[in-house]
Amino acid sequence: MIEKLFDKTIFTAILLIVVGNCFSQTSYNASPKTINRTSEILPRIEDTLQKKFEEQKLVWPPSSVYIRSFKYDRQMEVWVKSDTKSPYKLFKTYKVCMQSGTTGPKRMEGDYQVPEGFYYINDFNPNSSYHLSLGLNYPNSSDRILSDSLRPGSAIYIHGNCVSVGCIAIGDVSIEEVFVIASAAKTQGQEFVPVHVFPARYNVKNSIDYLNNSIKDNAYLQLFNKNIREAYDYFELKKELPIIMVNKRGEYVID
Repeated sequence: MIEKLFDKTIFTAILLIVVGNCFSQTSYNASPKTINRTSEILPRIEDTLQKKFEEQKLVWPPSSVYIRSFKYDRQMEVWVKSDTKSPYKLFKTYKVCMQSGTTGPKRMEGDYQVPEGFYYINDFNPNSSYHLSLGLNYPNSSDRILSDSLRPGSAIYIHGNCVSVGCIAIGDVSIEEVFVIASAAKTQGQEFVPVHVFPARYNVKNSIDYLNNSIKDNAYLQLFNKNIREAYDYFELKKELPIIMVNKRGEYVID
C-alpha cells in the first residue's frame, strides 16, 4: 500500500491587505496586532520584491513557489514559477542563521532536530513570537510511521529571529520576503507550497564529504539519505518536482 504524501488539509489563511494590484487573503481570528503588523510589512516588502523579480526577469506575483533547505550548509533556497508550464527558477538563496540538531531526520519530541524530508507549508503566522513564521506539516505521513508514536514532536517552522530548537531561523528581514512570496503564490492558487529539507548540498564537495563521514557508520541514515536524494536529483535534472508518496514502511517513493 502506498499513501499519498500530500493529503488534503485545511490551511490556515492569514489577513493580508491589498497592495496595488497585488494580493489579499482572509484571516481566522485576525487581531488588531496582526492587522497592524501585516499592513506595515506588506507595502514595503511587496514593492521591493517586485523590483527584484523584474531585475531577474521573473514574473510577480509567482504562480508557484518551492523552498528547499540544506542543513549543513545553512542555506535555504526559494524557487519560483511564472506559470504552471514553466520550469522553476531560483529567486534567492537565504542564509539560515541558526538551526539545531545534526544530520538525520526528526524522530521524537525534544531531540532538537530540524526534520529532513518532504513537507509543505500548513500555517501562515503573521503574529509569531519570532516576527513571522511559516509552519511545516511535521510530522508528515512518513514521520508518523517512523517517529515516536506518542511523542513525534510538532510546531516546526521557518521563522525570523535567530534562535532554533528544531526550526529553521532565517532572521527577520529574510522571513519577511519569504512570507510575502509564499503568501502571494498561495493567493495565486498554489494550494501546497512544498518545502524539502536535505542534510547537505550534494553538489558541493565539502558538504558531501561531511555528510558521507557523518553517516558512514549508520546504515539507516545511509538508506534514508539515498532515499531523499532521489527527489533532489530529479529536481536538479528537470527543475520540476517529482510526485512523492510514502509506502507502508514509511519510505518515500519518488516518481
